[in-house]
Amino acid sequence: MRIGRPRLPRTVRGRRRLVRSVVAGCVLALLPSTWLYVSTADRLRTAADVPRTGVAVVFGAGLWNGGPSPYLARRLDAAARLYRAGRVRAVLVTGDNSRADYDEPSAMRAYLSRHGVPAGRIVSDYAGFDTWDSCVRARRVFGVHRAVLISQTFHIRRAVALCEAAGVSSYGLGVEDRHDATWYYGGTREVFAAGKAALDAAFHPSPEFLGPRERGIQRALASAP
Repeated sequence: MRIGRPRLPRTVRGRRRLVRSVVAGCVLALLPSTWLYVSTADRLRTAADVPRTGVAVVFGAGLWNGGPSPYLARRLDAAARLYRAGRVRAVLVTGDNSRADYDEPSAMRAYLSRHGVPAGRIVSDYAGFDTWDSCVRARRVFGVHRAVLISQTFHIRRAVALCEAAGVSSYGLGVEDRHDATWYYGGTREVFAAGKAALDAAFHPSPEFLGPRERGIQRALASAP
């Protein structure tokens, strides 16, 4: 069966109607991204002006051969620098451990330990399956009320907006990185992820796994000088 080519409207009125429909669709598609930019405009910081905060939250970004991917390593490097500079006193690493052979939080913890963050100041969230889940669990499971969030610049606005919606007063530290294919893929993906983020912020769905309250962050902060 042959499928004919779509035909443009023949009348001026029809063409105007088509143009208005396309413009309206583009505007609606970009509204979530606009919300992210507007709502986080005053919450982004550089490494030099991050306020002193008890907790840094580092989001998972994949593993390579069991260790942090280059993107994730850069996030962890930023967290280690903040800790060594006395800007944060504990680090919450949140990522995917949904199967036995894939454990982002343990790889993140080991990397931070090798880079000068004491094991007692690192707390692992093994059910941070996406950004919303990580933010909700930071607040409801780990009792985090205020934090510095660390991710690549293309993701950090969404992380800040979602953690704010989840009840965590947040500042975002966006890590610059090489603008390779992965970078552009991540930036493109964020346009679509913004829509889900807007729905998560509006409707507050329960995370995939919540679990009981944990006091790891409180113990880490209590042991800090």
